[in-house]
Amino acid sequence: MNVVSVAKRDFLDVRRAKLVWAPMVLYVLFMLLFYWGQSNSTNPDFYMILWGLAGLGGALVIPLAALVAAYLSIAGERESGSIKYQLSLPVSRTDVVLGKLLARAAVVAVALLVAFAVGDVAGRLLVPDMTVEYDVYGAFAVLTLLYALSYVAVAVGISAATSSRSRAMSGAIGFFFVFNIVWNFLPIGPVRMAEFVLTELGVSYSDALLDLIFSLSPTGAYLNGMKLVFPDSFRALQSTTTASDVFYVQGWFMLVILAGWIVVPLAVGTWQFGRTDLG
Repeated sequence: MNVVSVAKRDFLDVRRAKLVWAPMVLYVLFMLLFYWGQSNSTNPDFYMILWGLAGLGGALVIPLAALVAAYLSIAGERESGSIKYQLSLPVSRTDVVLGKLLARAAVVAVALLVAFAVGDVAGRLLVPDMTVEYDVYGAFAVLTLLYALSYVAVAVGISAATSSRSRAMSGAIGFFFVFNIVWNFLPIGPVRMAEFVLTELGVSYSDALLDLIFSLSPTGAYLNGMKLVFPDSFRALQSTTTASDVFYVQGWFMLVILAGWIVVPLAVGTWQFGRTDLG
């Protein structure tokens, strides 16, 4: 039994969970709402629909879908004791973590791809006069899938590092609140705190530095990563984005940050899981 075997078994189990699919139904409803809104416009804007999905769907629905799909992937089996049976087979703890990641990421990816397909059909029916740029739509979908993967990785890492369902749930909720709501959307977030502290200390800073701080969360990196998706004329809508040429606020660097959110939580979770006595 290896990583793929673990992933196949887990995928078959989790795909039946209605709670996993519920957030994606909400994502489709948001998508339909944005298309319907543009259907009343004399000049429907395809980019506005995608930006609405990135802002509302990306900040709320995607993280919830990924966390719900993966936060119990290992902690649930540890609490029930079934993880001991799985580890009695020729499979390592690292295989378990990576297998869970593949399975939960596959479920979220399938749900998102279905949502994008529904959105395409809805666009044709609700806004027949709107021009859909499929290269932009495809780039948006790829970036959204990477963003979702980062949250799945975080959830699997939390699940691997915790020993019970309640702790895994607390960790997932805490991460969502701190690195999504507080970090990017509350006026007391790290960006405003850093701005206040640097100003009080008399230290000069650039808007690019504040933009980097905003982008250090998965959601911030996703939103600023939209520089890679939308044309220059649309970037005016991205109020979080500076015009700096510094490398750490460029679109490609947002992919590096998202990759970090995939690798680091998994590494920490795998390390903690590996050193835990399962009894």
